Formats: sequence, C-alpha cells, structure tokens
Amino acid sequence: MDRQVEILAPAGSKESLKAAVCAGADAVYTGGAMFGARAYAKNLAEEELLDSIDYVHVHGRKLYLTVNTLLKDREIDCLYEYLYPYYMRGLDGVIVQDIGVIEFLKRYLPGLALHASTQMTITGADGAAFLKEQGITRVVPARELSLSEIRRMKEETGLEIECFVHGALCYCYSGQCLLSSMIGGRSGNRGQCAQPCRLPYHVEGGKAADLMSLKDLCTIDLLPELMENGIDSFKIEGRMKQPDYVYTVTRMYRKYADLYLEKGAKGYKVAEADRAELLSAYRRRGYTDGYYRRHNGKEMISFRRPDEFAEEDQSPEYKMQEKINGYLILSLGKRAKLVLEYQELRIECEGETVQTALRQPLDRVRTEKQMRKTGNTEFQFERFRVETDGDVFLPIQALNELRRKGIQELTESILSKYRRKEPEAVKDMSADRICEDRGESQVQESRGNEKESQDRPKKEALSLMVQSGEQLRAALTCAYVDIIYIDGPSGFGKDTAELIGRIRKKCKCFLAMPYIFRSSDAGRWEKYYAYLEESCDGVLIRNWESFRWLKRHGYKGEIRSDANLYVFNRYGKTFIEKQGIGIFTVPAELNAGELKTLGIREGVLPVYGYQPVMVTANCIRKTTGKCSKEGGYLYLRDRYQKRFAVQMCCCGCYNIIYNSAPLFLADKAEEVRRLEPRELRLDFTIETGEELRQVIELYADAFICGKTRTAPKTEYTRGHFKRGVR
Repeated sequence: MDRQVEILAPAGSKESLKAAVCAGADAVYTGGAMFGARAYAKNLAEEELLDSIDYVHVHGRKLYLTVNTLLKDREIDCLYEYLYPYYMRGLDGVIVQDIGVIEFLKRYLPGLALHASTQMTITGADGAAFLKEQGITRVVPARELSLSEIRRMKEETGLEIECFVHGALCYCYSGQCLLSSMIGGRSGNRGQCAQPCRLPYHVEGGKAADLMSLKDLCTIDLLPELMENGIDSFKIEGRMKQPDYVYTVTRMYRKYADLYLEKGAKGYKVAEADRAELLSAYRRRGYTDGYYRRHNGKEMISFRRPDEFAEEDQSPEYKMQEKINGYLILSLGKRAKLVLEYQELRIECEGETVQTALRQPLDRVRTEKQMRKTGNTEFQFERFRVETDGDVFLPIQALNELRRKGIQELTESILSKYRRKEPEAVKDMSADRICEDRGESQVQESRGNEKESQDRPKKEALSLMVQSGEQLRAALTCAYVDIIYIDGPSGFGKDTAELIGRIRKKCKCFLAMPYIFRSSDAGRWEKYYAYLEESCDGVLIRNWESFRWLKRHGYKGEIRSDANLYVFNRYGKTFIEKQGIGIFTVPAELNAGELKTLGIREGVLPVYGYQPVMVTANCIRKTTGKCSKEGGYLYLRDRYQKRFAVQMCCCGCYNIIYNSAPLFLADKAEEVRRLEPRELRLDFTIETGEELRQVIELYADAFICGKTRTAPKTEYTRGHFKRGVR
C-alpha cells in the first residue's frame, strides 16, 4: 500500500518520550513549562526539552510542542523567549488553540509549522480551509466528526489531518467547555480541567448516573477505514499516563498500521491476545470506537464509576538504538581512522597515532568487541570490521576516545539538518523588542481612540440575545434597546421573519448562527442565505465554518464574533480585525483587570445571562430516554442539587448546557463602564417575556439612567468578572 500514516504518541515525561520512540512512534507531542493543555503532567523543563528534540531527531522522528491554551495579554509577551530556543534547535511544529498565538508565531517565528488543536473546534472543510489560509499546515478536527466529514476535509483542503485513535474522550466539543472553569475556577482552556463532567448528574425526575462520562476511545479495529478516509496522523491521547501505557498502545498501533500497509484491508485482523493487551494497558470505564461511525449514542457513555484502581508504574527503561555500520583502520605510524555510516551519512574521524606493538599486538576480535561498546548512546553497531597493517598497538583509552569522538560527530551531523538559521525577519528580535511593539501598538490605539472619541456614542449600546418568539415580542415593547440578536436554533420561521421587519424599524437586528456548523448544517442554511442577506443588519458567528461559508457567498453585511471565538490578547484582536470582523464579544474567562489590559473599546461585554458551559454532540435526552427531535429544554441537577438547563438544538443535533445561575453585573455598573466596552449584552435563554422586561428595566436603570442597583436575592454569579482563571 502507498498510503502512509504517522503514529503520534504522547510524551508527558522524558521516560514516556523514550518509550514512544522505542515502540515505533513516528512523532511525539509534549508540553514544556508553559502554555500546554496538560498543566499537571510531568512537563519538560527547557534543557530536557532541548535534549528531547535532539533525541527524536537522532532517531529520525519528530517532536511537536503543545502551546494549546489561551494566552492572556501579559503572557503572550513571554512566548517568543519561551519558544525561541526550541525553534532554533529544530522543533518540528507547535499545536495551537489561540488565534492570537497564530498571529504572533507567523510574525516572529516564521517557518515554524502550526497545527490547529482540536481545541479550535474545527468541524468542517470550510473551517479547515479558513485555517489553511491563515498558515496552518495541519488540523486536528473535532473528535465528533464522522469518517465522511474527515474525508471531505482532506479532499477539499489537502491539509494534513490528525485524528485521535485511542485514549480519553471529552463529553464536550473540545474548546467549548467552561464547566470546570465556571464552577471551580479551573479552566480547560488553560490546561487545568477538574473534570466535573465525570461526576453524577440526574435529569429531574430520574436517577443519578454519570451521564456525561464517555468511555475511552479505541479504534484498533477501524484502522483500515481511518487510513482510507484521509487521516495522516493517528494521535494517541495520554500525556498524563505512565510510560508503560505509552509503550504498549504505541506499539500496537504501529504494528497494525504496518499490517494494513503490508496486507491491505482484506488481510487485516487484530489478534485477540493483542486486543486484550491493548485494552488492559489502562482500565477506567470501558472502550468505544467513538464518533467515526455514529453521531452520538448511550452506548458511548459509562454510567457508573468503576472500582478505583491504582495505575502502577512498572515501566522498564526504554532504549531500540539506531543501527550503524563502522570500520576501524589501524596502520603503523598513522593516525587511527574510524569510519561510521548511518543511512546516507558517512563520518570519518582520526585518533592517536598507531604504535608498533612491543609485546602483544592488538587482536582484531578483542578490538572489535571493545569498539562495539556504545553504552548509553543512541547507536548500536550492526556491522563492524577492523583492518590492521602489521603488529600494531593502541591503548584501550585511545580506542574509547576515538569511538566517543566518532559517535559525537555522527550525532552532530544528523542534527545539523534540523537546526534553524535565524531568518532575516527576526534578526535582532528579542522579548524586549516585542514589548516595544506592544508599546507602539498601545500608542497607535490611543491615537485611534482620540480620533474615534468624537464620533463615539456617549453611552454603551445595549443589546439583547433572545431565543424564543415570546422573548422577541417582549423585547419589541422595551425602550433603550439598540440591537437585538436572534439566537434561534431552528433558523428562520414565518413568525420570526415577520418580527424581524418590526425589529428593524426600532433597532438593529443580527442573527446568531449556530455554535456548531457541520456540512449538514451548511446545506440546511443555504435556503436561508438570501433572506439573511436582505433582512438582517449582520450576523454573529461562533465558528470559522460559518465565517468562511458567509465569505464564499459574498456576504456584505456586518460580521461579529461571539465569546467562544476567544479573543484573549492583543494579537487575537489583530487576527480578528484582519478578517474584517470589527466587533468581537469578550471571552468569559478574563477578569476586569485583564479586560482593561486587553482593551475592549470594540468589544461586546455580556453582563447578564445563563452562560453556556458545554456544547455537546451527545444528547442528554437520548442518553436518558429516546430521541424525540422536538428541541426545547430539560434540566440536570448535580450532587449539590444545582440546576443546569440543557437546550436540545435538534436541527443541528447538539446540546447546549448552561450554567446553573445567571451572570449578574447590574450593581457593578461603574466598574463595567470604566472598561469602556462598545456594547453591553443581555443574554436570554429560559426567561419568560415578563422576566425579560424586568431584567431590561433593571439594567437600563443602572447603565442608562444612572440609578444604583443592588444584587438580587435569587442565586446569581459574577462569572469571572472578579476572579478570572489561573
């Protein structure tokens, strides 16, 4: 078979990295001291990571570094200094989530391969194509995609496609989860998820169970289909797991990928003993083959926590050294010569002058045995010969030194092709220079703000996000509203179309597009496009698939981005602006001080509402009963009896789980106004029309009429406005 595939293994420690290489991994991914999505793994310090880059390159493998968290503005100033040593050493690529990081790395570390993390929630060919236009070379799509969707992504973009084949599965679309962040302050977007989804929940009226705990992924039986549908890299999850797990799982996927390449699908069969060994490498909640053949299903869920077990680390020391050839030439009166050959490389080095043997000349067999002692190096002699001219002698110490010298020169020769020369674009670049760039951008922003202030409204715009016809009709009766966003999961209906006409006589109207926009959604939205272009002032996007779909249609209206297209730093703002998106929604995980640093004069700040904490392909209703395809809401309760609304978006076949208490900032009006947001947004979900009117009146009093408001007596949250995330 001509189809090749990369086996990509996790390396949460130096020991796991060696285990992966010894087991046959083509590449490893690992985290350094900063910015990785596994903050609690044994991430590598700088010297360890530099050595690891050399180690994999000596063995002809690759190393990808995870920079797959969201970076606050003060943190991104450290990114250049952090990555520069690895960049120069020959780092093969970085895995990224933050659009600001993409913008930064293209500017300051050109030529470094950028891989889009699954945290970017890429669910279709349009999203992948958009990222390709931004310089991304590889996409790790959402785990929820089917094989046909993956194949289409590959065929339409030509990008490298990397997919998970083994290990833990998140219940939420990766990158769309704020549950751990909102209820405990540990953000999955910052590598610190506390996994509250693994705990028991119950639908009101039902029994408690682990409704959101997915089984682990195992696709060993699907490898032929995965390869035939365009996947270039098989990714094994497990940077928190032990080296023995990494070795076993990597070895099995290497073995069976090679079996398919040798014998094709007809000759592919997994031995039962191998399957048993693979599944016993880590036992938690059972296994599933994931979403490749299904959209969702209760068979993917592990409803009950198994008995606790301790994962023992009984890993041996991992070492399958590279095979080299060599020969030693010893001629009287001449320097000893050692020749080493590895693949296309040939190294010659000289040692001490060969002496005449006064008593016992060197024995060829004993000399060869001594020279074969490569010890803890990365090489092992496959063939070695000794040539002597006469009765010669050389001290054992001299032979050892010549061998060390030869192996060192061979290592340096191998690694030299990976080393980067500093490109012209980044000469004289340093962390100080980047900070200067920051200062310049702030001056420019200040000048721009002065110019804009003449035209800027004296108050922030007040906007609403509504989901139901009842809410929309109630909103039409309220004063002070400047913009209404319609977040209708079913798209346009006759009632909605009539109401939009009335809205535009009163204020601006924007349509909020779906959180998930897969290929089937794009087909469904085609019939709405003409009306969308004619009837709305603009759209609010929540994924890059929607954005590129609009651009392909030549959309001329205003496009704004929602909070889940995270703008966490000034480079993220630049990225958004370059796309022609003038106004962004402030992310939920920055506190007031961080928002002040970021600058949100072109930002929409949500100040009320039940915030989304999960967007899921699996369906709570289907898991606990039967799929009715009727949409609407149901309610989950956790072990503390907190109540979480679950919206079933049946038209797009996904759920949105909302926080148990609404965000409330009306009594913090002065603090909010000091941030100078362009727009304040009130998000309505489960509220009645009358409740909507009451909330609008309260916020209008606080922000428009200048009245002092107090916090409500009902349960509420400040979100991250005060605390932020670590």
